[in-house]
Amino acid sequence: MNKEEQVIMSFTDFLNKMASLNKVTMHDRLKGFKSTEVHCIEYIGRNADPNVTRLAESFYVTRGAISKLTKRLMEKGVIESYQKPDNKKEIYFRLTAQGKAIFKVHEALHREFQRRDKAVFAQVTEEQYDIVLGFVETYSRHLDEEIRKLGVDMTGGNDFE
Repeated sequence: MNKEEQVIMSFTDFLNKMASLNKVTMHDRLKGFKSTEVHCIEYIGRNADPNVTRLAESFYVTRGAISKLTKRLMEKGVIESYQKPDNKKEIYFRLTAQGKAIFKVHEALHREFQRRDKAVFAQVTEEQYDIVLGFVETYSRHLDEEIRKLGVDMTGGNDFE
């Protein structure tokens, strides 16, 4: 296996381990909510005037998938839709009080995971951070360019679940 394959496999393994480890705790504290639902709540809680298109672009999924997801979240009472007085065409989303409570639990879990992993990050030098971040940014720009070259509409691609 060459270095490129090792990097990709290591990143994949790393992300899968982190997701599996975090999932146990998140499942216990966020009962009744799927990961995609929680991350949608997080996006809505962090961003001004989120709509279906922005959510789809952020998650690299279809607008149809986001429409289903937001409908489910509205049925659960954690988000609500609204329109701006000057734009009756566009529909936006915001968290309800229950959604804000889920958002706070999720934020607390992220802080808990950061505390758990602090020992690793305490060993990382600024130079190492710069190298890793530089690589990730370079690779991400490359992927963006490949997507652009293919003319791929990422909001027309993947579905959740």
